[in-house]
Amino acid sequence: MPRPLTPLALTVLRMLCDGPMHPYEMQQRIRDHAYDQAVKITHGSLYHSVERLAACGLIEPLETSREGRRPERTIYAVTAAGRDAAQIRLAELLRHPAEEFPLFGTGLAFLNLLPESEVTRLLRGRSITLEAALAGRRTAHDALLKQGLERYKLVDHEWKIAQLRGELDFVRALVADLESGRLTWRDDEVQTRCHPRPRPPRDDDKGAP
Repeated sequence: MPRPLTPLALTVLRMLCDGPMHPYEMQQRIRDHAYDQAVKITHGSLYHSVERLAACGLIEPLETSREGRRPERTIYAVTAAGRDAAQIRLAELLRHPAEEFPLFGTGLAFLNLLPESEVTRLLRGRSITLEAALAGRRTAHDALLKQGLERYKLVDHEWKIAQLRGELDFVRALVADLESGRLTWRDDEVQTRCHPRPRPPRDDDKGAP
């Protein structure tokens, strides 16, 4: 493909490396293996990715069947070129750190546009959300292990749990620094311009109506 394989395209190729199947079955297996926790997938985007991979010769249709009044279903298989492309892309993802721009990083870069008290309140709320997300991820991970999924199929879950735990620790420490005064921007010029402090009364204001 002229452009690097998208995460969804790589997911399709990974599914077909297990054997030929139609997109509906791919959706089922993606949910069963919790791949949708690692890759953003919608019904329409999956079918679009399948069509694009077929057009590029990385997968190929084997047969089309229809059951009753259901729409036709085409079974696809991965080609040798598709298998090679998947392995090359996977190696790139594992070897080279990608420069990403998380939205939280943007928020942290511009902290001083808000008063410290407001930032502290917002970060306390974020920590509560992170605690809930972390608990949910751990519960889901443990449930999948109990279902018999091998650990290598859940390493992406372990990574997400580590990410959430690290962010939660960072946010808690940031809140503590704000509350103690170790982190401050009260006298910052940008903060002063965004939220000008009220002018103290002058002697000549006392007689004003």
